[in-house]
Amino acid sequence: MINYTIYFIRHGITEGNLNGQYIGKTDLSLCDEGYAAIAGYKDSDFYPNVGRIYSSPLKRCVETAGIIYPGRHVEITEGLSECDFGDYEGKMPEEIEEDPAYIKWLKGGYDACPPGGESYGEFAVRCINALDAIFKDMMSEKITTAAVITHSGVIMNLLSGYGLPKGKPLEFALSQGEGFEIRMSTFLWGRGQAFEIIGKIF
Repeated sequence: MINYTIYFIRHGITEGNLNGQYIGKTDLSLCDEGYAAIAGYKDSDFYPNVGRIYSSPLKRCVETAGIIYPGRHVEITEGLSECDFGDYEGKMPEEIEEDPAYIKWLKGGYDACPPGGESYGEFAVRCINALDAIFKDMMSEKITTAAVITHSGVIMNLLSGYGLPKGKPLEFALSQGEGFEIRMSTFLWGRGQAFEIIGKIF
């Protein structure tokens, strides 16, 4: 049985991250600090060689992919975008902490949704569909290793929802530029969309 290895890598830091804002669909570029950090990690050989690179379409991910894998083709995968925070895009938690809709959203649940944004359920379905498409592409092209440059929310959602061993979302939180290695097989995926979590890549 063939195993497929995927490295989920969180994009570099942006001004919005530095400011503590909700930055989901907002299309920010890396800030200078973010660019320098990713370049430093690459120079230290933290990132693995892979057969294919997939990325969220947002600038911060595409730019991160370009730093880590210069000159390589990047497959843009729409479903890998961060959650759409709707009216809370660009806001800091302290600005909206007394908003009843914000308080309700933080309680969670499949249908919990920020005003004008994306529910947790919609986000979860989008993320798993994106991973399924990536896995099918890897199998079709006979590619056994890939990097997926995406967002913290996507990584935490996928690993906590479908990874083994099981863990809570915050157990899979990453700083910008860090990553997790997972192993996928047709056996586990076919039995219930599950994969093995190998661990952090550094």
